[in-house]
Amino acid sequence: MNELQGAGVALVTPFNTDNTIDFDTLGKLIDYQIEGGIDYLVSLGTTGETATLTAEERKQVWAFTSKHVNKRIPLVAGVGGNHTLEIVQQLQEFEVLDYIAILSVSPYYNKPTQEGIYLHYKAIAEASKLPIILYNVPGRTGSNMSPATTVRLAKDFKNIVATKEASGSFAQFSEILRDKPEDFLLISGDDPITLPMMAMGAAGLISVVGNAYPTKVAALTHLCQEGNFVEARKIHEELLKIIDLCFVEGNPAGVKFILEQKGMGKDEVRLPLVPVSEKTQNAIIAEMKNL
Repeated sequence: MNELQGAGVALVTPFNTDNTIDFDTLGKLIDYQIEGGIDYLVSLGTTGETATLTAEERKQVWAFTSKHVNKRIPLVAGVGGNHTLEIVQQLQEFEVLDYIAILSVSPYYNKPTQEGIYLHYKAIAEASKLPIILYNVPGRTGSNMSPATTVRLAKDFKNIVATKEASGSFAQFSEILRDKPEDFLLISGDDPITLPMMAMGAAGLISVVGNAYPTKVAALTHLCQEGNFVEARKIHEELLKIIDLCFVEGNPAGVKFILEQKGMGKDEVRLPLVPVSEKTQNAIIAEMKNL
């Protein structure tokens, strides 16, 4: 899956003030990513507020994104949740529409055992027409997918081709890199630790801050791919504060405020998320001036 090497961006879902989807802004955002040098896009990952979209809205976003991208760069679709049978049904009905892979988050809230996580992904792998990217984000799901489970899935199912790791555990990254099949990809799921993860052998990242700063995120990732960590470190350090501000009051509220300041959509999120506070807005504006 060479298409999953490098810089990916998990797209936000822009909303109008009446909470409907702002497809005009979504189109502008897609163009901004492509012009900024991003290698591939993820439509409706968790950054896309997918949990608050209806089934019909998800289909509309996937279809619009596929049509607007028009094969310019690869596309990944986010299809995940904590109801295994429902996900299997979604995958069976999913229209490929030029997507190259499925990103599927580890089950949240239920807190399954490692065997439960394994069997969840086994069902997904057997149902999917497309390759699968695992997504481990314990801070959101309430449970961690162990390196042993990740490697077991990678070895048992040829269509499980990568994992997006957002555990923040370098011991965990090391175990996966040591034990995984040669062609299985480790992808960073955390903007601030992409550089050290790629220095260890990660294939790239799926970014949040790339929505607002695609050129910088693409440059950092591509420098890491070239082994030029000295120059990559300069961009890494430059982005650290704005990355922190993106997450300080929840994702994607922070990055949506930045996008509004850049003239790309409105600072609108769906409940239970709310826009960032005035204090955070002022801090973001100040850091944007520095950048």
